[in-house]
Amino acid sequence: MDLTHRPRRLRQDGIRSLVSETSLEPSDFIAPIFVDATTDERVPIESMPGHERVPVDEAIARVEEVRETGVEAVMLFGIPESKDPEGTRAWAEDGVVQEATRRITSETDAYVITDVCLCEYTDHGHCGPLAEELRGESGGGGVPEGTCGHDGAVSTDTMTVDNDATLESLEKIATSHAESGADMIAPSGMMDGMVGAIRGALDEAGFKGVPIMSYAAKYESAFYGPFRDAADGAPSFGNRRHYQMDPANAREAIREVELDVEQGADVLMVKPALPYLDIVSDLRREFDHPIAAYNVSGEYAMLHAAAEKGWLELDEVALESLLSIKRAGADLILTYFAETVAEGLSAGS
Repeated sequence: MDLTHRPRRLRQDGIRSLVSETSLEPSDFIAPIFVDATTDERVPIESMPGHERVPVDEAIARVEEVRETGVEAVMLFGIPESKDPEGTRAWAEDGVVQEATRRITSETDAYVITDVCLCEYTDHGHCGPLAEELRGESGGGGVPEGTCGHDGAVSTDTMTVDNDATLESLEKIATSHAESGADMIAPSGMMDGMVGAIRGALDEAGFKGVPIMSYAAKYESAFYGPFRDAADGAPSFGNRRHYQMDPANAREAIREVELDVEQGADVLMVKPALPYLDIVSDLRREFDHPIAAYNVSGEYAMLHAAAEKGWLELDEVALESLLSIKRAGADLILTYFAETVAEGLSAGS
């Protein structure tokens, strides 16, 4: 037996860390924060243990809690005080994200990224205004007769989000966020042409230095459930398969991302992360841009659920999960584990 080659020699304490190929740092993480204009106190998110909706008055304190762990960047999601078919509160000067952004950027050193989408702001829960044929006679968010299937659900074959009208809204949202002090804009709706529209609007408004992190490959995933609870953004009918990507497709992701790169995207996001590590890896090989991955709410919740059953050790599987995302090629990781894993990394350093 020839045992000249013994890889175990480099797995011993002392040398193991020196030859480790992948490492995580708190600065790799972006922490999501939910700011809620409808509450005056923090509201726990039952499906996402350890996370809360916070009122605008608590936004600075919440960000300071994140910063204490060593995480430098936050992503703001807003729950507005009211909703309508167009999602107009999304670009209101006194909107929830706008007000929170002004306060956070004036009082902290956090790097503030803002989510630019309409699903939290429309009364129908889709990522843009509906095409005219689905508005109903009243012009509201209702669905006209004849569009429901046998089970009472709206047929997704008749559901249409008006892509080009949505672009106009996204331009207004992005500009309002930049005016409020956002450091980076993150459009997440998977609308065709969204990066180009936002880049043009930001440049015209004098925000040429504000980068765009595009959700360039966002899949229509079953892992989003807890987030939709947290952000009150679940669609009231149908689903989002007509504008989010088919989970079966990998080559399409390259085409989607190429379009966003051509339109001026600065950072490229894959969402979700763990079921799509092949996409993260493919993008890392194909593009020189920073690659981000969203370790989504369902990925977070299922590990918590298993840990509560005693089946897994939460801190260990959380760290391993994030390490796998980094190993696949992600430069940035948006994750609900940001604070706890960052604290563990700092304690172990």
